[in-house]
Amino acid sequence: MKVVSLTNYKVWDDLAKIFAPIDFNSLVQKHLESCNYKIHGYWDGNDFYQNITFVNPISVELISHSIGTNLIDNHVSSHWIKLKFLLKPDFSATKNKLVSDDDDEIGELTLILDPNFQIIDENWCLDVASPFLVTQSQVQTPDVTH
Repeated sequence: MKVVSLTNYKVWDDLAKIFAPIDFNSLVQKHLESCNYKIHGYWDGNDFYQNITFVNPISVELISHSIGTNLIDNHVSSHWIKLKFLLKPDFSATKNKLVSDDDDEIGELTLILDPNFQIIDENWCLDVASPFLVTQSQVQTPDVTH
C-alpha cells in the first residue's frame, strides 16, 4: 500500500514559488487606504459598532495564506486565495513607543481573493478596546413592550 504524504509534496514548493514575488502586505495596505482606515458596521459579540477608525498608521504582517476551490456537484465552480494578516500600529514614524509589545496588537484581517487578486470577501477580528481604534457605537433604541 502506497502512503501519500502532503508534507513533502511538490505542490507546496510550487505554491511557495508562486506566492514569493507577490507583495501581499502592499495589497492589504492599499485596501486599508481605499477604505480610509475605517470600518463601517462591525459586530463584536452582541455589540454593534457603526464606525471604527484606526488612529495610527497600521503595520500588517501576513500570518497565513491558503488556496482552495468551491465544489458544486463534484465540479470546481471557483477558486480562491485566503490571506490572514496581523494588524499592529506602525511605530516606525515615532521614536518613543507609548505602550508595551503586549498591548500593540489591534486584531486580524482575513481577505478572500479571486484568482485575479480581486477582494471578494473580508473578515475583521478586532480588539475594540485597543487604544489604536476609535469606535462609534450605534445608538440602540430600547425595546418597549406594552
